[in-house]
Amino acid sequence: MHEAVLEQSLERLRSRGFAHAEARISANDKDELQAEFNTPSMLRSVANVSLVLSGLVDDKRATVSVNKLDDDSVVEAVEELWLSAQAAPADTANAIAQSQPAAEFSFGDQSADLDRMCDRLDEFLDYTVNTHPSLTLGIAGVSHTRVHTHYANTNGVSLKARRGRYDAQAMFTAKEGEDVSSFSYSGVSMKRLDRPIAETASFARLMTNSVEQIRTRKVPQKFTGDLVITPDCVGSFMGFLLGNIGNGPMIAGTSVYAGRLGEQVASEALTLRSRPLDQPGGHFLTGDGYPAENATIVEAGTLKSYLLDLYGSRKTGHGQSRSGGCWLVEPGQMSVAEMIASVRQGVLISRFSGGRPSEKGDFSGVAKNSYYIEDGVVQYPISETMVSGNLAQLLRDIEGMSKETADFGASCYPWIKVGGLGIS
Repeated sequence: MHEAVLEQSLERLRSRGFAHAEARISANDKDELQAEFNTPSMLRSVANVSLVLSGLVDDKRATVSVNKLDDDSVVEAVEELWLSAQAAPADTANAIAQSQPAAEFSFGDQSADLDRMCDRLDEFLDYTVNTHPSLTLGIAGVSHTRVHTHYANTNGVSLKARRGRYDAQAMFTAKEGEDVSSFSYSGVSMKRLDRPIAETASFARLMTNSVEQIRTRKVPQKFTGDLVITPDCVGSFMGFLLGNIGNGPMIAGTSVYAGRLGEQVASEALTLRSRPLDQPGGHFLTGDGYPAENATIVEAGTLKSYLLDLYGSRKTGHGQSRSGGCWLVEPGQMSVAEMIASVRQGVLISRFSGGRPSEKGDFSGVAKNSYYIEDGVVQYPISETMVSGNLAQLLRDIEGMSKETADFGASCYPWIKVGGLGIS
């Protein structure tokens, strides 16, 4: 049925006068088990379908999305798209994916094993009560999601993808008397439920940390020191690089990485890859109508690829990327224990809360769920502590990667040691 809707939608777009058009249907089905405050509370199934239409006329582009596939809704959407395109600015960089062979992709289970999901959630609740009696799971859940996507355009492109995955997540705090730790969270995407939830991602470590963080202290004084960034927090510090090699800053000319392709932009310790084809939380199709690809973004500190889609590539003259997301930072040779032992004064940071950095990367924010390190020893959990620096410089000042990693199913990171941060 969906294939027929897609073909009819493209035909209507042609008939309306669009020189080029594309359509994408995504059907998303989710089965979810949830517990609140250590008690199972909900089982539900949710289904959603969306149709996204894009059209080009006179170098003008518009996009519209609807979640109804009946004829009247599609006809109305085509008319809305036409009116939007007439009002859009002309831009010769607008285009749709060129002709390519039809392809189909599949990953993971296409139906949920509800019994297994129940067993894993019950097992996780028992683990929490028996191992950390002072810990409360505000929300914990296990779900199975299956997404079927079909992309087609007037250049004859037809790409189909079917993906299934399991997800588990939990938010928790610990309490003793009147003292309560800051909330913490972990989550993971999995191809199958073949391991206890507590053994995946960072659940066990962060749950133990929450109990330790019921009572915190301030850092002794303001200082310039090291950060040991846990895998849970690495994404907060990689976001500046990844955001600045994408469409927006590259097209606007504000990116500090413009013109830096093939140059050293980070410490040689950093190798960053995108693995959307391999990770349970990945994808097979790009947003602009191509099969996704794995890619190396930074290799030994050298910038190897921008993250530009078809429009960004045509707009800037740089190569198009068919990768993105599912980030993997290659581990190093140092153990976490050795990394901490090498710190004279610093912070082991598990969560960072900060505002948007400046265009040049200057930032400041609060380290949460974190610890003070002095003379190579983790001293105590700290109350909310300010961390400041420059994100572009931070990547250049990476001193090492741990050999241990945490795999979240949509990313995989080691611990990272960085020097020269302001801490107060």
